[in-house]
Amino acid sequence: MGNKHMKTRIHVNQHNIKSNTKSGNLPVLTVKDYKQNRKCNVAKLIDASGFVIATLIYSPDKPLSCGAKVWLETELNVDTGSPREDDKTNTSP
Repeated sequence: MGNKHMKTRIHVNQHNIKSNTKSGNLPVLTVKDYKQNRKCNVAKLIDASGFVIATLIYSPDKPLSCGAKVWLETELNVDTGSPREDDKTNTSP
């Protein structure tokens, strides 16, 4: 029988992002599982071996060049599902 893992969801609180543009430094990420709700501005996704496989980042002071203040970074391949007509970067068959 395999290990059972609890489901974890990460919510992005857009109200806190908007509030932070005016003043303040409220956490915008909520990491939720059946035991707890944890609020933060950086969440690292860690695999069963303890390796960080992705990082969800809120960085209002240093946004990406496109202006994004919240983004997910990973060095893994990312499957975007079936290719969209307007997605010229998706080359999957």
